[in-house]
Amino acid sequence: MTLTPAYLVEIVVALGLINVWLLRSGLATPFRGGAATTLKEEFRVYGLGDFIFWLVGTLKLGSAALLLAGPWFPMVTTPAASVIAVLMIGALGMHFKARDPAIKSIPAALMLALSIWIAFNSQP
Repeated sequence: MTLTPAYLVEIVVALGLINVWLLRSGLATPFRGGAATTLKEEFRVYGLGDFIFWLVGTLKLGSAALLLAGPWFPMVTTPAASVIAVLMIGALGMHFKARDPAIKSIPAALMLALSIWIAFNSQP
């Protein structure tokens, strides 16, 4: 396996999602919506329940795993990146709904841009 630029971007997106959802979900960050200090509180700020929290987490972590598997299973890369892109559009919408300052949307916007790039530059 060769570390292509596309796969390096896939690694960045995948590890970013894993970091947020597994390592930092209980920690306060300057990018959490509203006054939330945890990821679960952030979903509550947006008016979303536990089912949506677990659904989004499962989709993001599953997509991250698929991105990491991309070099061995290239057919999963575009769908995984597309799921992440849709979820990031939703995240941006939630920040807007909560009237968050624009700086809180930077990680979602960056992940959206990278996911779109992956979706259009992955090899089937």
